[in-house]
Amino acid sequence: MWCISGGYSKTINFIICTNLIVSGVNGVEFFMSQISQSSFLRFLLVGGSATLFHYTIMAALIYFQNITAGVASATGYTLSIFYNYYANAHFTFGGSHSHARSLPRFLFTALVGLGINQIVLLQGINFSMPIVIAQLIGTATVLIWNYLVNATWTFSRRDFQ
Repeated sequence: MWCISGGYSKTINFIICTNLIVSGVNGVEFFMSQISQSSFLRFLLVGGSATLFHYTIMAALIYFQNITAGVASATGYTLSIFYNYYANAHFTFGGSHSHARSLPRFLFTALVGLGINQIVLLQGINFSMPIVIAQLIGTATVLIWNYLVNATWTFSRRDFQ
């Protein structure tokens, strides 16, 4: 069992496992109960359209306004957050969520995702990677982060039952 094996960090593992044990839930069972193939496919659809919006804004700012890739990407990402929240709250994960609880969680998750995206994008550019490739890698990394955190925390079915 993950909680007994030590996980990836003993301190973080202790905190997570203590919370899960107190609530009577095994870590693996908890994550699996929050994740479904259908929600992941809906997440990809919503995320794909939000990514298209993000990339369109980014490209327009780079090519028409001569803005740096980092600023252009951050602007496109930030503008896509609002659509992304609405679509995920209503289409991907149901619609019975308390916005007072899920919106701050979503914004926190998105802010961390923006940081991940910026690090990957700028490091890719620093290693002479084409902007498009660096951005695609950043997007793939953030996709995994966003889905796992939004499915298991932001829009957790457990919080809303």
